[in-house]
Amino acid sequence: MNTAFPALDAIPFLKQQIRTVPDWPEPGVQFRDITPLLSNPRAFRVLIDQFVHRYFDARPDAIAGLDARGFIIGSVLAYELNVGFVPIRKKGKLPFTTVQETYELEYGSATVEMHTDAVKAGDRVLLIDDLIATGGTMMAGKRLLERLGATVIEGAAIVDLPELGGSAKLREAGLKVFSLVDFEGL
Repeated sequence: MNTAFPALDAIPFLKQQIRTVPDWPEPGVQFRDITPLLSNPRAFRVLIDQFVHRYFDARPDAIAGLDARGFIIGSVLAYELNVGFVPIRKKGKLPFTTVQETYELEYGSATVEMHTDAVKAGDRVLLIDDLIATGGTMMAGKRLLERLGATVIEGAAIVDLPELGGSAKLREAGLKVFSLVDFEGL
């Protein structure tokens, strides 16, 4: 009896798990919803394994996750790599002394913050989120980490939406960017 399992092509498998919700949150937007990927145990394991394999040898000192879905991936990845996890939160959510960074959105601005003692000068940090759209949130996280003396070794995400220009903007600012899946078309 042959009990071998067929080889899994990880990236197409992960892309199939991401639901596209048309016209949300507004008409014309194709929202890329990662919640089905997270709720499928096999897909979630494949997702985390992709990041673990990428960063296992060049292990960062910490993983910084952007509020909120970056917390899900980042904390599990930090656990798997046996490194610390740093939450970068929306303004007003952290109880200790913080540094803040405000960035522009299409419809206004937002502010993220982190604790002043979350990283040390010289720490090599991986910055992670679920998705790169315009790049504003990841750029703000990069600036916060660098302000505290850390080196951001890479900005990572499950999904990149290259048409929105965020990943190009991040690269122009000197940040290496890695994503598992690209979606063309808004």
